[in-house]
Amino acid sequence: MPGRLMGAAIGAGLVTALAAGLALYGTGAGPGNAPAPCAGSAAAVARVDAAARGDVAAMQAPEKARPAPDIAFKGPGNGGKDGGGEADLRLSDFRGRLVLLNLWATWCAPCKAEMPALDRLEAALGGKDFAVVAINLDTRNLDRPPVWMRDNGIARLAYYADPGGRVLPAVQRDTGSPGLPTTLLVDPAGCTIGVMKGPAEWSSPDGLALIRAALGRTS
Repeated sequence: MPGRLMGAAIGAGLVTALAAGLALYGTGAGPGNAPAPCAGSAAAVARVDAAARGDVAAMQAPEKARPAPDIAFKGPGNGGKDGGGEADLRLSDFRGRLVLLNLWATWCAPCKAEMPALDRLEAALGGKDFAVVAINLDTRNLDRPPVWMRDNGIARLAYYADPGGRVLPAVQRDTGSPGLPTTLLVDPAGCTIGVMKGPAEWSSPDGLALIRAALGRTS
C-alpha cells in the first residue's frame, strides 16, 4: 500500500478507536454521556460563595456541588410543630425546596444558642421554596428536646429527631465536620451547595441574604 494511503488508513483507525473509547467510557461527565450529578447546581454554588459574608462568612461552598446524604429521621406525625416525631422521613422528601439542614442537641450549648435565629429564619423565609430542617440528635431523655424548644419560644421550627443516632455519623463522613452544630445547605435537586461547621446568626441581614442568594432571589 502506498505510504499516503497507509497513513490515511491508520488515521481513520485511530479516529474509530477514539470514538469507540468515548462511547464505552463517556467523557467523564457521568455514566455514558449523561451529565454529572449536581452539574446543574454550579450557579447556586457560586451564589452561595459570593454571599458567604459577615455573620455567615464561615459557610463553605464546595468546589463542586455533590449529592447530599439521603439521611433518615423522624418528624411530626400529625403535621404539627411539636410532639414525639412519629413520621419516618428522608432528606429526599424535601426535594423541590432549598433546605437548611441543621444538626443540634440539648447537650450542645452553641447549638441551643443558635436555635432562636434558626426559628426566626424559618419565620422570615420558610415556605414552599425553603425550609429549615433542624434535627435533634439526643438519644436519651427523648422528651427533653421538644420541651426545651417550647420553653425557649422555638415555635416555627418543626421537631425533627434522630433517636437512633445514625444521622450524625453520616453527615460527619460527608462533610468532615467533627462536632456540632453542623449545617448543610441543600438545593432543590438534593445537592449540597454549602456547609457550615459551627454556629451562625442565621436571621441576621447576612444570613437572610445568603438564603435569598441560594434561592436566586435579588431581594
